[in-house]
Amino acid sequence: MSGIDDTPSTGDPTDSFVQGDDDTEPRITFYGGRGTSALPIVFFIVWAIFQTALLRIQSESGLIVGILIGLIVGMFFVRGDWASYANTIFEGMTQPVAVTAIVAWIWAGMFAELLQDGGFVGGLIWLADIAGIGATLFPAVTFVLAALFTTGIGTGYGAAVAFVILFFPAGILLGANPVLMFGAILSGAIFGDNLAPVSDTTIVSAVTQDSDIGGVVASRFKYVIIAAVVAFGGYLVAGSAMTGLDIGVDAQAILDQESQVIGLVHLVSMGVVIGTAVAGRHIVEAISWGIVTAIVANLVLELTTVGEIISFNAPPDAPFAGPLDALPFLTVVEDADAVGVSGSLIAGASGFFELAILVLFIIAAAQIMIRGGAFDAILEWSIENLATNVRNAELTMVGSAALINGVITINTAAEVAIGPYISKIGERFNLNGYRRANILDGQTAALGYIFPWSGGVLAGYTAMRDLPEAYDWLEADMLVTPIDVVPFVFQGWLLVAVFVIAAITGFGREYVTDRESEEVARI
Repeated sequence: MSGIDDTPSTGDPTDSFVQGDDDTEPRITFYGGRGTSALPIVFFIVWAIFQTALLRIQSESGLIVGILIGLIVGMFFVRGDWASYANTIFEGMTQPVAVTAIVAWIWAGMFAELLQDGGFVGGLIWLADIAGIGATLFPAVTFVLAALFTTGIGTGYGAAVAFVILFFPAGILLGANPVLMFGAILSGAIFGDNLAPVSDTTIVSAVTQDSDIGGVVASRFKYVIIAAVVAFGGYLVAGSAMTGLDIGVDAQAILDQESQVIGLVHLVSMGVVIGTAVAGRHIVEAISWGIVTAIVANLVLELTTVGEIISFNAPPDAPFAGPLDALPFLTVVEDADAVGVSGSLIAGASGFFELAILVLFIIAAAQIMIRGGAFDAILEWSIENLATNVRNAELTMVGSAALINGVITINTAAEVAIGPYISKIGERFNLNGYRRANILDGQTAALGYIFPWSGGVLAGYTAMRDLPEAYDWLEADMLVTPIDVVPFVFQGWLLVAVFVIAAITGFGREYVTDRESEEVARI
């Protein structure tokens, strides 16, 4: 998911998404048994598939309505007082794992918007032209750069937002296929989210399996790099086979107009973010330093104005409208509809408000499933009936982690929920903590960027929808829907496949007697 510093103030992340078998917390009883508690989230998934796949409507507003109806329907199946059900909704919505994702989207959105206004896309186009990187190579190169960026800062969601805003339009202008571009960006986010030591999925996977973070990262590299090498080759082959879009007869003129070397100054801004994150600072602090650097570069080099970064449009009768009219960030407007606050910072943050609401309600529905016992029922059945030997145990771990990620769309939340069960299955067959952590994180990192309703995909798509407003040549029909990109998130599918093969063949399998984890790096 989004990267976090390894010393946040929220305490142990496993405290942030409470398990249903915690006797200190209230449980909810449903007509029809424990399985009925999954009704809200199942209703939402069916709604999401109907809306996005069958009707081809990509709308967070529609998904919000779907999850709200699901929550209301679920309430009618509660035995006794509905208060516990309602309180569980609030309990889920206040979990730090959901807030962390939202904060990452907003901060990354502001940062990317500043780079976009500062001409970074034009700089990328200029660099690609000089280096001879055309339509065939650009998706594969984007995958590599997104992977490196995400590994450095640890926030897959933030990287998805930034790269969609910056690299997606550059790729279209260069003639790359837009579906491949979106898939390559999501694949790069998966790579870094899975491997970065500062990623919260990495941290949570290590802590829930009683393993040290450094050992987990070192032991999982072999799985990640196998998937990445094949994915890179896949983007090269697909890039040569899949054509781009026809953006009009003046495509070359647009390309020449957008190309500007000065925009590459924001490589410094991105470097500041990566360097600060690698130094161990909190991701919010790292991106904030990047925002400051970008603002300074934009103003000093006159790439943007103060008014384009933040602008107050005040009515003529405002008390201080006249005296302060000379300020570069204040404009007096006669039109009442024009009154408000605008600029890069506002545009970067405001685009994710609907998505933030959607995620909070999804986490609430997942919490109901946990409190009502459906989560426990599914996993207990799989432990007793599927994990009959070490190979089947590992396949069960892969399958159960994948299933929960389909239900809980924020990958860190899914990881925290399933982590204790992965530990229980692995310990039964004496599997090393590193192996358990890698199986756990491999599925959560991958599938959090594949399902059309997952947080990573929706974050990227939300950022993409605003691109036509930034570029006159970019039409709405050039955008990629979440359902279209599913087959092209190569790193995600390959990472899941690697762990399925590893479970079947025993590749990389380690037992406790083979190697013991260092003292767990507590959070």
